[in-house]
Amino acid sequence: MNRILTLLLLAYTLNATDTLTNSLTLNEAMDILKSKNLEIKSADLAVESAESDEKKSRGLNWGKLEFMQDFARSNDAGNVFGFKLTSREATFGDFGFSEFNPALPQNVLLATQPKDLNYPGYRNFYQSKLKYKIPLFTGFAITSYSKIMKEVTKLKGLEKEQVQNEKIFQLRKSYYDMALLEESIKHLDTIYSNIGILENTTQSMIDVGYAKKVDLLEVEAKKANVHRLLVQMHANEKLLYHYISFLLNQKVTTITTPSSDVAMPNYSDEDILNNNLDIKKASTGLNIKNNMVSASQAGYYPTLGAFGEVATADNTFLGKANEHKAYTIGARLSWNLFNGGIDSAKIEKSKIEYLKMKSKLALAKQGISLKVAKIRTEIKSLDVEILSLNKELELADAIYDNYEGRYKEKLSSMSDVIIKQSAQIKKILQLQVAKNKRNEKIFELENLAGIE
Repeated sequence: MNRILTLLLLAYTLNATDTLTNSLTLNEAMDILKSKNLEIKSADLAVESAESDEKKSRGLNWGKLEFMQDFARSNDAGNVFGFKLTSREATFGDFGFSEFNPALPQNVLLATQPKDLNYPGYRNFYQSKLKYKIPLFTGFAITSYSKIMKEVTKLKGLEKEQVQNEKIFQLRKSYYDMALLEESIKHLDTIYSNIGILENTTQSMIDVGYAKKVDLLEVEAKKANVHRLLVQMHANEKLLYHYISFLLNQKVTTITTPSSDVAMPNYSDEDILNNNLDIKKASTGLNIKNNMVSASQAGYYPTLGAFGEVATADNTFLGKANEHKAYTIGARLSWNLFNGGIDSAKIEKSKIEYLKMKSKLALAKQGISLKVAKIRTEIKSLDVEILSLNKELELADAIYDNYEGRYKEKLSSMSDVIIKQSAQIKKILQLQVAKNKRNEKIFELENLAGIE
C-alpha cells in the first residue's frame, strides 16, 4: 500500500474525462489497458519509429532518383559559352569568327581579340536533368545495416511487450490486492459488529452490577481501534481505484474482484528461460552486435556504384527539348587501400562489443534462473505460512468466542477478551500480508515467463 501511495503522489496525473461506471472485470480492464495506457502507447510509437528506420535502410538498396532544374542568366564569358555548348547551339561566331578579316596581316589578325567571345551579351539558361544512382556493391554494408535495423525493430517490439507485461502485472496485482482488502474488511466488519454486541452486553451487565465501567471503556477503545483500521482499509480501497484509473487512463469507480487466491503456474524453468523477455532482448542485442561486426568489415571491400542521367538545356524552358537532349551513363569503383589501420580498429572494437554482449546474455540467463529459483522457494514458504495462518485465525476466532462467553459468565475479565480479540485482528492482518506477498511472487514469476 505504501508503494502504491508513493507512486500515486508522484505520478498520478489522470487527465482523461471518461468515467467507467460499470463494474469492470479484470479481463475487460486488461483490454482497456492495452489500448489506453500512455506508457504502452509511447512504446507503440517507438516500435513504429524503428519500423520506419528499417524501411529506410532497405530503401538504400534501390538507389536514388533525382530531378534537377537549373534557371540561370549570365553574361560571364565562360558561362555563356558553356550554356550554348550544353544546349548544342554553339557556332563559329562564338569563337570570334565574325571579326575575322583575311585582308589583315597575319600578325595583326592573331593579335585581334574575339570580342563576341570575351564580351557576350546576356543569355538565359534552363537545364532539366534526371539522374539515377544505385549502389551495386558496398562490401555488404547495406545488407548488414538492414539486418541491424530489423533486429532493432524486434528489440523495440520486445521492449513494448515488456512495458505491456509490466502494466498488466501492476493491474492484476491491484485487482487481487483489492480482493484481499475486501476480504479483510469483511472480517473486520464482523469483528466490529461483534464488538458492538459485546458493548451492549457489557452495558447491560453494568446496569445490573455484574460489570464495571472500565470494562465498557476497554470495549469502546477496541471498537475505536477496529474502526480506525476499517477507515484505513477503505482509504486504501480509494487509492487502489485511483491507481487502476491511472493505469487505464480513465476514471474507474467500481470493479469486479477475482478470487483472492491465485493459482500456481505450472510452466517449467525451461519454459521461463525460453520466453523471458530480458533474455530475448539480450539475444537480439547479440544479433545486432554480430551484424555490426559484418558492417565494420565492409571497409575491407571495394564499393561499386552505377549512375545514369538524361538532360536537356536551352535558353527557354524546355525549348527544343528533344533536339538538345543528352545522356550519360557510368560506374565508379572505389577501394580504400590504406587508412592508417582505422578499419582494423573498428573491426576489433565490434568484435569486443560482440563478446561483451555474449557475456551479458549468459549472465542474463543465470540471473533469471536464480530469480526463478528464489521466487519458487518464497512461494512454497508463503504457502506454508498461509496454511498455518488460516489455522491460527480459525483458532483465534474460537478462542475469542470462548472468552466472550466466559466473560458473560464472569469467568474471565474484559481485558482477557480484548487481548484475544487483538490476537484475532492480528491474524487477519498477517494473513492479508502473506496472501499479498504470495500473489505478488506468482505475478513476478509470470512476468519473468513473459506471460500476460
